[in-house]
Amino acid sequence: MISIKSHSGIYTLEVRQLVNISLAKAWDFFSSPDNLSKITPEHMGFKITSDLGDKMQPGQVITYQVSPVPGFKTNWVTEITHVEYQSFFVDEQRFGPYRMWHHEHHFEAQGKGVMMTDRVSYKLPFGIFGRIAHGIFVRKKLEQIFEYREQCLEKMFGKI
Repeated sequence: MISIKSHSGIYTLEVRQLVNISLAKAWDFFSSPDNLSKITPEHMGFKITSDLGDKMQPGQVITYQVSPVPGFKTNWVTEITHVEYQSFFVDEQRFGPYRMWHHEHHFEAQGKGVMMTDRVSYKLPFGIFGRIAHGIFVRKKLEQIFEYREQCLEKMFGKI
C-alpha cells in the first residue's frame, strides 16, 4: 500500500509491504546499497558511483547517478544518518534533485515474514512550480518506483 500526504509544503510517502523473508535476510539485503539497483526500474539509469564498505554505517556517504526523466542525468548524494541493527536505517539527501529527502527504512518480524515500511519525507525545489510538478509528474514517478520495488521483492522472496 502506497500513500502520500502533504503537510506544510513537505510530502510524506509511506509504503508497507509484508515479505516472505526472515528479518536477518531482509536486513542483509536492504542494508547493502549495492542491492538498490536490483529493485529500481532500469529506465531510471540508477548507478552507484562511490566506493562502498562491507557494512552500512552512520556517516556513510553514497553517491549515485540517476536519470529521473529520459535524457536527463543527475548526481545524487545521500548520507546514512541512523542505523539500528535489524530494525531501521535512515538515509538523507545531501545534494540532489530534492530540496529535502529523508528516507526511513523500518523492518519488523511478523509471523513467517517481515513487514517493511518505507517512510519518505521530501520537499521539491522551485516553490509553486515544484508543487505543480509534483501533481503532474513527481508523485506518479515515486509511486511507479515503489510499485516496481514491491513487484521485484515479491518475485525475489515471495508473498505471504
